[in-house]
Amino acid sequence: MLIQNYGLFWNESDVFWGAGSKAGRLLGVPATNTTADPTDFREQSGVYVLYADYDLVYVGQVGSGNQKLFTRLKQHTRDSLAGRWNKFSWFGIRWVKKTDNSLSAEADGKHSTHSEVLNHIEAILIHAAEPKQNRQGGRFGEDVVQYLQVRDANLGPTREEMIHDIWSKLRDSAA
Repeated sequence: MLIQNYGLFWNESDVFWGAGSKAGRLLGVPATNTTADPTDFREQSGVYVLYADYDLVYVGQVGSGNQKLFTRLKQHTRDSLAGRWNKFSWFGIRWVKKTDNSLSAEADGKHSTHSEVLNHIEAILIHAAEPKQNRQGGRFGEDVVQYLQVRDANLGPTREEMIHDIWSKLRDSAA
């Protein structure tokens, strides 16, 4: 198989890009098991797409050189694309090892058939661009795992969580 896992429309604001001695992370859990321990996809190789909300603005690849997914995305927060995107999708070729939830080594590739490669290329394009006339979803196959983003705890609570906490405290004090 070409694509092993993917994440769709992850929020740039839910990524901890690193600070001081703390390295940044790209955390996700399988869509079919949201209580699983998160996997860090910072070293993933593959294709990624940047969006302004849901409008596609940039497509790139990582892994053919030294750069991996996290490094390239972080660069885009500071280069000519900075401020022009707030979501991203990624399609990775390294699978998640069952033993420790880490990514497989680069050399651990699997061979794909022509049909699988074509289905995966089509699936990437359909998922990334969401063309209005494509009623079917992309066909990655059963073994390809979608990951949902996990907001990094290093970022602290969201604005909504803080408002909810304040509202709860006000409601409790009024009772």
